[in-house]
Amino acid sequence: MLDFLPQNVKNAMKNLNFHYLYELRIRANQAIIVNYDGNYRYLGEYGLTERAENAISCSITDIQDCVYRAGNYSVYSVEEQLKQGFITAENGERLGIAGEYVFEKGQPLSLRNFSSLCIRVPHEIIGSAQVVYDRCMRDRIRSILLMSPPGLGKTTILRDLARILSEKSRKNILICDERGEISVGDIGSTCDVMRYADKITAFTSGIRAMRPDVIITDELSAIDCTAVRKATQAGIAVIASAHFSAMEKVENAFKELFERYVLLDSSKIGKIACIYDNKGQELT
Repeated sequence: MLDFLPQNVKNAMKNLNFHYLYELRIRANQAIIVNYDGNYRYLGEYGLTERAENAISCSITDIQDCVYRAGNYSVYSVEEQLKQGFITAENGERLGIAGEYVFEKGQPLSLRNFSSLCIRVPHEIIGSAQVVYDRCMRDRIRSILLMSPPGLGKTTILRDLARILSEKSRKNILICDERGEISVGDIGSTCDVMRYADKITAFTSGIRAMRPDVIITDELSAIDCTAVRKATQAGIAVIASAHFSAMEKVENAFKELFERYVLLDSSKIGKIACIYDNKGQELT
């Protein structure tokens, strides 16, 4: 895990418990910041520090090398991901990348001169989805939308839901893993995985090829909702995530599309705040 990082960062992280490490923010020649147990702290030579002047940093060259190592020294192999501003490393770590976009005929061609990284660290937490399963799916499988701002545990819960459903139902589960994050870890023996395809492509080809009973995917956008609706109308349950901070913020394209809407607590990673039915009414 995180073997692609510069050596000074790896040395500093030897003093951290990876179970609590969720994110690293590496900006060229700036103090490195980590999300550790839900709080942002500076990363010093010997671990966490409260002062920016005691933090370690990386150069532009360090960042460039980090991206190349994460892509197994072949940017061409992750070119399609780079066009979207990220790459996924071998163990499911997602590197969000800021730099200079190159366009051709109005379309993004490549990303170069990387200057900042937002590295999301995947976690496998067995049982993290148990409450969602107990409250939403114990009697039957339903379509569910997990909602929260970024970084509050949606992907971890999706991964564990795949495992629970696989073990308890033996249904055929298709994981449409556009960013290569959900399928890292134990997802159960009845799951099939399609990686790095956009939602519309994955849903269309996946339904045709794999005949799933359930589709699990992450970070839905409004444009993806047509594919979700077609799947649910065909009798396929869809379990997904989206970036909404409250039920009243849900866009029209998502409304009444799912049977349950699960809102995570913005103050604590992985904690459920509220569960709503398909009409937006809170369930007790």
